[in-house]
Amino acid sequence: MDRTDDSLIALRRILRATELYERDLASAAGVTPAKLRVMQIVQTKGGTTTPKALATQMGVSQATITGLVDKLVNDGMVYRAQSSMDRRQINVVLSAKGEATLDRAPDALQQRFVREFERLEDWEQAQLLSSLERVAAMLDARDIDASPVLAVGALDHDKRAS
Repeated sequence: MDRTDDSLIALRRILRATELYERDLASAAGVTPAKLRVMQIVQTKGGTTTPKALATQMGVSQATITGLVDKLVNDGMVYRAQSSMDRRQINVVLSAKGEATLDRAPDALQQRFVREFERLEDWEQAQLLSSLERVAAMLDARDIDASPVLAVGALDHDKRAS
């Protein structure tokens, strides 16, 4: 095996670890990754947002969001409320149960990375950061907007998201 294959294997392991930890996170919280992501987005929007905003941020159709929100409503994690600004608009609002679910949802992978990264010497941190930035540039991903949260792609296409 050559270094090119070794580097691709390492990238795949990182992606796979992210996927597995994301599933573990959802399992610990008692919801699927797609449901968890919807609740996280609602929380970041101040506890209430529109289905359209959810669909846009997740990169999915409104029909997909409607199905996820229906399931979250049935689970008591969110509820629908008429907008006080526009009575034609319905908002998705995080319930107390949804807040509690998010509070107990650990982010083990990210916490592990932060803990291990902070244990590195300063020069090792700089070297690793430089290498990761180089990989992002090689994948033409340097200009992709990303928050410092370890998660994988869109959670929309999971038709099993129940």
